[in-house]
Amino acid sequence: MPIYALGDYEPAIHPDAFVMPEAIIIGRVTIGAEASIWSGAVLRGDDNDIFVGGGTSIQDNAVLHVTPEQSTTVGERCTVGHLAHIEGGVVHDEALIGTGSIVLPDAEIGERALVAAGALVPGGMKVPPGTIAVGTPAKVREGVDTAPLIMPGVQNYLDRRVRYLKELRRLD
Repeated sequence: MPIYALGDYEPAIHPDAFVMPEAIIIGRVTIGAEASIWSGAVLRGDDNDIFVGGGTSIQDNAVLHVTPEQSTTVGERCTVGHLAHIEGGVVHDEALIGTGSIVLPDAEIGERALVAAGALVPGGMKVPPGTIAVGTPAKVREGVDTAPLIMPGVQNYLDRRVRYLKELRRLD
């Protein structure tokens, strides 16, 4: 799997994490226990730090990047969907970043908040805990119980991680 140091900075990947061989991890990246990083995901910590919490899944072709001023943090038991892009923002525990969505610098996604598929969260926007952000640019919808929308996916990827650790084998 392509894991790269950049100068003096080397990724720190917990031994209980699962990183697909086709994912790319560069520089100032920390990945927690039971996290999973899937095919085509790129975590590029060149100008600042990237933190991925325990039990979080970064799904296929997602991109996590930073700015010189802003690190990127994804909390524990989060889901970052396929093709999502987070750059210089904070995603709190048990949040879901939907497929193809974009979270721009200095945005903050609250605990158990959900960013809908294809949404654009502009820089500096704060999505309150337990709400849903939809649209381009995103607008917040309150009064929805997000837990049933988020937690089954978290458990699915925790289980999938275990399966891949046991069963994945390359055939070529």
